[in-house]
Amino acid sequence: MNKIEHIGIAVKDLNTSIDLYQKLLNTDCYKTEQVTTEFVNTAFFKTGENKVELLQATSPESAIAKFIEKKGEGIHHIAFLVDDILAEMERLHNEGFVLLSDSPKKGADNKMVCFVHPKDTNGVLIEICQEIKWL
Repeated sequence: MNKIEHIGIAVKDLNTSIDLYQKLLNTDCYKTEQVTTEFVNTAFFKTGENKVELLQATSPESAIAKFIEKKGEGIHHIAFLVDDILAEMERLHNEGFVLLSDSPKKGADNKMVCFVHPKDTNGVLIEICQEIKWL
């Protein structure tokens, strides 16, 4: 794992939260995106070399909606950037971690992603992600 790619924060209202984080981080949101497969809308901020992703559910069935219902708004996951997501998934599986999917999925911000079950990581949802490179 190369570095922390971003920290994901579950929010109830994306527009209100964008305003809040623009003031808090003293920077503009550089991107919003809908990830239909995960039933979320996202907003991204850069502060130095770090990124923050806000996630709002678009369906009561989304993982974000269920997270907020159970725990309230707050840190949802930590994402780590990897060079080879398939190799990292295999390594994690061989180390005994439970992955939440058998293959990477297209996520936000031009990434392929896979999540590690939080029961295996002291309650923290871990995302591994790899930049999608276009030929």
